Amino acid sequence: MDAILKPFPKPQLSDHVRAAPRPVSPRPSREDAEAAVKTLIAFAGDDPAREGLRDTPARVVSAYEELFRGYRECPLDVLDRTFSEIGRYDDLVLIRDVPFSSHCEHHMAPFIGKAHVAYIPIERVVGLSKLARLIDVYARRLQTQEHLTSQVATAIDEILKPRGVAVMLEAEHLCMSMRGVQKPGVSTVTTQFTGSFREATEQVRFITLVRSAA
Repeated sequence: MDAILKPFPKPQLSDHVRAAPRPVSPRPSREDAEAAVKTLIAFAGDDPAREGLRDTPARVVSAYEELFRGYRECPLDVLDRTFSEIGRYDDLVLIRDVPFSSHCEHHMAPFIGKAHVAYIPIERVVGLSKLARLIDVYARRLQTQEHLTSQVATAIDEILKPRGVAVMLEAEHLCMSMRGVQKPGVSTVTTQFTGSFREATEQVRFITLVRSAA
């Protein structure tokens, strides 16, 4: 069994890495949230009291608790447990095609896509599922794709202290495909590189592995 190494304290962590966001104070009650949904239904032109919509406010609030659970989760807790018995391995670790969904902070419309994440470990690695979970921690908040990409890369870089980190996100934004210019099928690609992945050869290798056939 691999030895488990608890990393030393990390005083240089960014605010968004070391703790979950502080909740708004005072936080609206569930009843306040349901009343707000009723108002939006009426604003859209429908009757929140009709049978088909009567329970919708409660359902929407429950959905929000799930869709935005990232506000209650801490990235440091996700990546804090690592494994030290990796032998002489010192090359990149890549997970690709990780599905994710988030919500645009400008229109609160979903954007949906896949993430590709790589890092080059130094003496320790993290469980692969933890990288996928980290993506969800940040994705389950109101976001821009650019900020989401940066936050994922920063968290891995600051917590694991690897030789380098590479993050690529590809997503379709419903605020672009369903409203405004209404261009469905358009994919937005964002990248963030740290450490050794700032070298062009390493970026090419990362992108080649991401694009190669499974």
